Amino acid sequence: MTDTTLAPGSPAPGNVALITGGTGGFGRALAGLLRERDVTVVLADLDSDRARQTAADLGAHFAVLDVTDRAANAAVVAQVEAEHGRLDAAFLNAGIAGQSRHALDVDEFLKVIDVDLFGVVYGAEAALPALRRAGGGSIVVTASLAGLSPMATDPGYSVAKSGAVAFVRSMAPKLVAENITISAICPGFADTAIIDPLREEFEAAGFPVLSAREVAEAMVAAWAGAEPGAAYVVQPGIGAVPYRFRGVPAAKTASGDTAAVPAALRPPSMR
Repeated sequence: MTDTTLAPGSPAPGNVALITGGTGGFGRALAGLLRERDVTVVLADLDSDRARQTAADLGAHFAVLDVTDRAANAAVVAQVEAEHGRLDAAFLNAGIAGQSRHALDVDEFLKVIDVDLFGVVYGAEAALPALRRAGGGSIVVTASLAGLSPMATDPGYSVAKSGAVAFVRSMAPKLVAENITISAICPGFADTAIIDPLREEFEAAGFPVLSAREVAEAMVAAWAGAEPGAAYVVQPGIGAVPYRFRGVPAAKTASGDTAAVPAALRPPSMR
């Protein structure tokens, strides 16, 4: 991963992409960009007339999905392969935020974790066999700046997004040899429904928020050219830039040399 802004790129026409949380703000913007590139798009979301109409309006296909249902994730990927022959990219984008800004609501905390973290794990588990059958591909996870700089007002969201980033970083080395790239997009505050409860405060403070299209453009670029395990911060005025994780002190041997991690703890590509 370099220190440059994430470069734009284009998936190949005829590729097939699955977007979870697909009828929300980021999903709609992403679907529009992908359809412009002649990508077959499947929007997966909770079932409603509005969701189905959104997909139809975008020229996308629709699949019913509750991302917290492990079996349902696998069923949707199987449906995509059956109907379209392959899967080239999975955008694990479904997410919710907590609303209890000044108190810990454990039930709400667990619900956010279930959607924002386990929804990513289940989605990756379901997508990986299909990506392997396609000869490789990409998983792009919608994390958040809160996953890198936690918000005191939403611990559930912060923990879930931090976990999603860690999951991406942990999985990436395992997948390189299979021509599969997994990466994370970490947008700051963006103009979607998730900020609706605070929208007036942002406007009053003159705080710049990202457009959904800006975030979607970073998602497309991540599919086309992200480094494995990379987490890209997306902020107004700077585009998408790689986050530099600070290294932790390494163990030392009795002679003072840096200790090598046991081979069993390293992915095959690093042994």
